[in-house]
Amino acid sequence: MTTSHSTPLPDDPADSERRRLVPLLLFLATCLSTFWVGAADFRPAAGLENFRLAYAQIVTNWQQGLIYMGAVLAILLTHEMGHFVFTLRFKISASYPIFIPIPFNPIGTMGAVIGMDGSKANRKQLYDLALAGPVAGLFVAIPVLWLGIQQLDLTQAPRGMAFYNPLLVEYMLEYLRPDLLVDGKCPESIFVSQLNPLFMAGWVGLLVTGLNMLPISQLDGGHVIYAVFGKRAHTIARTFLVCTIAFIIIQQIYIWMLMLILVIIMGVDHPPTSDDSVELSEVRWRLGVLSLAIPILCFPVQGIAI
Repeated sequence: MTTSHSTPLPDDPADSERRRLVPLLLFLATCLSTFWVGAADFRPAAGLENFRLAYAQIVTNWQQGLIYMGAVLAILLTHEMGHFVFTLRFKISASYPIFIPIPFNPIGTMGAVIGMDGSKANRKQLYDLALAGPVAGLFVAIPVLWLGIQQLDLTQAPRGMAFYNPLLVEYMLEYLRPDLLVDGKCPESIFVSQLNPLFMAGWVGLLVTGLNMLPISQLDGGHVIYAVFGKRAHTIARTFLVCTIAFIIIQQIYIWMLMLILVIIMGVDHPPTSDDSVELSEVRWRLGVLSLAIPILCFPVQGIAI
């Protein structure tokens, strides 16, 4: 995910050191957080309340924790480096990837962000910057998910939280594991008791990618639609916001309410680039329009059911 704001390069060496140290510490904290969640069978809250239980889970499931940690961080890091490489290419001031550890939620992280001085990017540069991250992340997430689906064992009794499948997972299940279909239909969710670390990491990768590519605000999708449609993107973003609020209220899916509030705080409309008059090639324009399908395929609308 990229967020556009002023991040001037520091002149003070101490400030420069802090710019490196804080992202490194947060990355290490996210390593620990995701390792713990994987070792805790994606039910970290119980272990955090009981030290002995937490220790026993780590001793028993440390391999699962390492697999989940490695897979999910590979996806997140590839996504963020997709953005970061282009900030270097275009000489745009940007922060190092900032990871967000959360050891008490079932995925162990809230993803990662890169802050950049978006006012220095023109229309085409913004497009390349924004789309590079999700595309790079998917190149890792899809193979990880592929392996995870092949290892799914739904003979385990459904217990714990349910992780609803986005469309892409349903299509992959139909192709890779027709033995899991019931009356020709895919299971709409996978329960905690049925998960494996690779499937979970792939699911998280799709969640992060689908969420970032929503066509609004300073999300990657907001950058892309502004680069493709210019100021008409404001209408798209506002329409999306109204439809999302209505959907959440009608369907009573309040799990996404916090994210919606954060998006509104960031601002619904995308600010102008340094040069909106730069033309996109026909290929870029078509790929930008096609990228609007990413959240449709990757985002699990129902989220997680407790």
